[in-house]
Amino acid sequence: MEYIILFVVLFLMLVIYFVRNVVEEKNRKIAFEKSLRTDFGKHPAKRYPEGRMEAMKRHAGRYIPKGSGGSGKLSFPKGAAIPKDLNEWGISVSFVDEITCNDLDLDGLFQRIDRCYSAAGEETLYRILRNPVFDQKELVRRHELIDYFMKNEDQRVQLQMYFAMVGKTGKYSALDYLDSVTDLELQSNRRHIAVLAFMAAAVAIAFFSQGLGVFLLICLIIYNFLTYFKEKRRIDPYITTFGYFLRILDAAKELEDMDLSILSENTERIRKSRECFRGFANFAFFLTGQNDASGSPADIVLEYLRMGLHLNLIKFNTMLEQVQKNQDAIETILWEMGYIEAMISAAEFAKSLPAYCFGQLEESSRKLTAQDICHPLIDDPVSNDISLGKSLLLTGSNASGKSTFLKTIAIAQILTQTIGIVPAKVFQTDFYRVYTSMALRDDLSGGRSYFIVEIESLKRILDAAAEKEKYPVMCFIDEVLRGTNTVERIAASTEILSGLDNQGVFTFAATHDIELTSLLEGQFTNCHFTETVKEGDVQFSYKLQQGRAQSRNAIRLLGLIGYDEEIVDRATKRAEEFIETGEWN
Repeated sequence: MEYIILFVVLFLMLVIYFVRNVVEEKNRKIAFEKSLRTDFGKHPAKRYPEGRMEAMKRHAGRYIPKGSGGSGKLSFPKGAAIPKDLNEWGISVSFVDEITCNDLDLDGLFQRIDRCYSAAGEETLYRILRNPVFDQKELVRRHELIDYFMKNEDQRVQLQMYFAMVGKTGKYSALDYLDSVTDLELQSNRRHIAVLAFMAAAVAIAFFSQGLGVFLLICLIIYNFLTYFKEKRRIDPYITTFGYFLRILDAAKELEDMDLSILSENTERIRKSRECFRGFANFAFFLTGQNDASGSPADIVLEYLRMGLHLNLIKFNTMLEQVQKNQDAIETILWEMGYIEAMISAAEFAKSLPAYCFGQLEESSRKLTAQDICHPLIDDPVSNDISLGKSLLLTGSNASGKSTFLKTIAIAQILTQTIGIVPAKVFQTDFYRVYTSMALRDDLSGGRSYFIVEIESLKRILDAAAEKEKYPVMCFIDEVLRGTNTVERIAASTEILSGLDNQGVFTFAATHDIELTSLLEGQFTNCHFTETVKEGDVQFSYKLQQGRAQSRNAIRLLGLIGYDEEIVDRATKRAEEFIETGEWN
């Protein structure tokens, strides 16, 4: 009777423990689903593990699978430099290089847009932003998906629940996971299976000779125990990898079962890829459960089974073989799942903006129109209008908004050719490869001065413009050749900007050298930003004005922040004399 009571008590404890976990999990899901509905379009800051952004950068130029804005598979050897332009391999994207990425803070833009709950979603969104496409049909497809997710809350929420089930990969990329197991040496299961066969034989022998059979069985179990931990150490680092693959395959199956017509192309590619992994999840708990043991009696028994029978080692080798044979299939699933979540994230980004439009791409000859366009990373930004039929030269006071405006247009161009969402009421442009030369620094470790870094940065734009067989270039240059003296700067800047324009480059340049506005007047449209002084304070409107700048504020700012009046007066007089005579006294 005492044993029966003990058994009943233990059974009731397990039932209570199970029910409590089920209830807590259900409550968590209810709360999470509610937040997906109420927080749509809100952008609380996400935290990224240290090294996470670097992991995504490693794969930024990885191939875009056919049917999703690319032309087929493109892989880069390990350790190879990411190419600056993927058109060389026949793929319809242009990789945004590191200089442009840093100048425009595309990492910050990614974080502003990112509301992905899976690693695949994060990484695909980042790859999309770094690879503007030159395919009108693909961009229309992205517009349709974003519009659908903005209007169909229930379907969006259900998909986000699946992506949250997949989860993250810490600081590593899902593609890091894939590469790690792809390169791992595959070991045969023959030895493990042979030992299991001998164990079965020992059990059979025990029916005829109990002592011999039991002795042989114990010897075989001891042998497996002794060899287990060495084998387990080898596979332990990869358990998380297979756990992630299992979750994404499960979520892919759930997505297929939703049978959404708008995702039929994506789900068909997922279905064909998923067929390569039949049986992949069978008995996977022997492997993936070994790192999730909670210390319960069932977990303890299961761990002893693993040690005695090597069931997890056998399953690991089976799964590894499937992944290595079907790397393309798993990579396609990662892309397609990530692509869908990236479009959901873009829909949230659109919802969060005070105004947005889908950028319009029209065949033109250096024409660009924007209405109420603003920078997406600035709180309470000032919007501007612009309509151009030729390159733009910006002048104006320090801190008046020239650099920010250049970045606003550059980001809008990249957004138009990636997710399509632009923070403006209207944005009309054409397909361009975007290059910038803005936030440069001297290279102390490489022994290169600021001027050398600057002219090399400009040279890469000229080289890109010379590639006539590719799409035209749109470039953004802040303070041309600021690293050299005035006379040579104006002379060289004139020729460089004129040369870019002559090669068909749609150029946006900011400068303090008013002389350039006259020297380039036939080729460039002149616009400027200005300031007003009220009660001894400089105030900026950040509104774009037509024509060249008529005011300078550098000397005035010296006085406003407390420089000696004599210094300010003498500097003002010296500048006025030079403007009048053209000579320094």
